[in-house]
Parts: sequence; structure tokens; C-alpha cells
Amino acid sequence: MKVGFIGVGNIGQPMAKQLLSNGFNLLVNDIHKENSLSLTNAGAIWVDNPEDLAKQCDFVCTCLPGPTQMEQLIIGPNGILNSMNENTVYIDHTTNSFKTVQNINGLLSKKGIHMLDAPVSGGVEGAKTRDLTLLVGGDQKIVNKSMPILNAIGKTVLHVGNIGTGTICKLMHNSASLSMMLTMVQCLTTGVKAGVDASTIVEVFQKCALGRNFDLQVRLPNTLFQGNFDPRFSLKLAYKDLKLAMEIADEFKVPFSIPEICEKEMSEAISRGLDTKDSSIFLTIQEEKAGVEIRTTS
Repeated sequence: MKVGFIGVGNIGQPMAKQLLSNGFNLLVNDIHKENSLSLTNAGAIWVDNPEDLAKQCDFVCTCLPGPTQMEQLIIGPNGILNSMNENTVYIDHTTNSFKTVQNINGLLSKKGIHMLDAPVSGGVEGAKTRDLTLLVGGDQKIVNKSMPILNAIGKTVLHVGNIGTGTICKLMHNSASLSMMLTMVQCLTTGVKAGVDASTIVEVFQKCALGRNFDLQVRLPNTLFQGNFDPRFSLKLAYKDLKLAMEIADEFKVPFSIPEICEKEMSEAISRGLDTKDSSIFLTIQEEKAGVEIRTTS
């Protein structure tokens, strides 16, 4: 079985190296040949162009900068769409566009080629140590067929649904992470400007509920995700705390945009008479606006 890997840059290269370490017959290509040197020195075979690589491989993996590069590789002037053999499995590790994944999958399917979208979480450091989580979208049979490759690349493989769902999960995760960083820094800058030592307030965040990821691991699974809003920490008290924090930010003239959005949603929930329910009930305002509920079975 031959596995091709196209895109062996900062994260693709250590991912491909994991395949070599697990004994796969690996063919590689990149727009910068020098990126492949450590791989070819370890036994990988360099192929001069993606089309020739695709013709030889049972599995083709890509890890590219984004949707433009991935689309160009597949359907560009020298794309590999017509080079892959029927029943080839194409595994895309690019953090991609949902629309691009859907479009490319449709084109590949017409050729009898199977696709998985499998973006990764864990960064370059995780790729080097195999401490990656792969978020895989696609047909269950193709996921099963590809598990030796997926398991070689990362310690955790999550099959999250049909094609495109891996991309959705990766983008929603990253958006949540980035938004949380901004929220934390808005609160940290307020605390520091108000007179708390930076090291002290960072330690507070690390050692209290926020640092333990209490909301995602405990509170939300027991409240919002179950639709159970018996009060643990009432909305009335939570709103009071947020308003007091906003007073400090206002006094010291620190931008506080994310908590301000939160305050508006909480205020609306209180106006509906929900103030004695659990504080998490204000999140149902977002569910209502989105037209969907978040309820889990676990």
C-alpha cells in the first residue's frame, strides 16, 4: 500500500514523519522540495509533481495552507482530480472551507474516489509527538479503512459525522478558542489596570473554575446540554457580578466588548422572568436566535 502526502510544511512534515515511523510506503511532494529532505533522508520517496504521485497511491493525504491551495491542487490546471485512480482514498488535513470540501467531494465522488476531511488539533508540537486529535468527516466504511493511517498520525481520532463535519468542528473549535482568549484578555487587562499584579490575576484565572474549564466539563453538561435550569448559580446573581465587573472596566476605561454582549443577553433573559433560574439559561437566547438547541445524550 502506497500513501502519498502533499504539503510537508511546518505541520505536514512531522505528520508525514509519523507515517514513516509506522512503516508506511510514503511518497511526498511539496512546492518547496527542501521541506521534504528530512522525510526523504528517512526513507520517503520524492515525486516531482502531484499528478505522478496521485497515480501511484492508494491513499493521498494533503495538508495545505487553506481552501485556495487545496482547490488548486485538485481542480487547478495541473490538478490531481483526473490522476487519482478509482477507489483511491483522499484524506484532506487542511483547515478548509466547508463549501470547498463539499464541492471537491462531489467532484471526487463522480470519479469513484472517496474523501475524508480530517483537520487536526494540537499544532506543530502535537504533530511531532503524535499528540494530535483528528476530526474526521466522511463515510464510516472509509474511516474504518483509513484508521491505520489516521491512528499513525494522531493519538485521538474522532469520527464526527458526514463529509464536511470535520471542517465544521475544527472551525467552531478555533473560533471558540480565539473568542475566549479575547474575553480573558479583556478581563485580565481590566484587572491589571485596576491594580492587580499581572502574575497574580493570571494565577487566579488558572486556579479557579476558568482554568479548570469547569463550564464545559461540568456546569454546561449538567444544565444547558440537558435543558435543566434548576439554579446552581442564579442568573440574578451572575448578572450582578457581571455588572460590577463592567463598572470597573468603565472606571479604568478598558474596552470590555465581549462581556457587554453577554450583559445584553442576560438582561433580555431577566426581562423574561428567568432571573431565579440557573445563570446558564441566558444562553438559550442564543439557541433561540440560531433556531437550534444544544442537547446531548452524555
